[in-house]
Amino acid sequence: MTIVVGYSPSGQGRAALRAALRYAGRSGEGLAIASHQYNDPERGMTAASEQEVRAELESAGVRCGEVTVHSSPERDIGEFVLSLVDEVEASLVVIGLRRKPPIGKLNLGASARRVVLGAPCPVLAVKDDQGAGRDGLVTSS
Repeated sequence: MTIVVGYSPSGQGRAALRAALRYAGRSGEGLAIASHQYNDPERGMTAASEQEVRAELESAGVRCGEVTVHSSPERDIGEFVLSLVDEVEASLVVIGLRRKPPIGKLNLGASARRVVLGAPCPVLAVKDDQGAGRDGLVTSS
């Protein structure tokens, strides 16, 4: 089976990627990385290329084994991730969430809510990298 991870070069994307790598390491499953569209201040709407994703994996000390990188011009991140989940018959989806002020903690973003409610498999939602310790785990919130 395969683990799908939503990725963009952000704190949320890196946290999701690290969590997915931990699960894949334990289970021996492959990774399907959904490199989704994000707004880059210099390039506008873009997605991380396969080279950029593989460089991120290598900087995390991971040898790129059973990893596929998928991109889409789809602007709806939730729909893109869910279509990849169906395509690879995922066993787990990993997404990153932004930290929110106390009043905002009651609701998820639209894309995260779409993935959580629409995925046919378990979804792991992790916090972004703010406050991450040396081991990459978020130490407080």
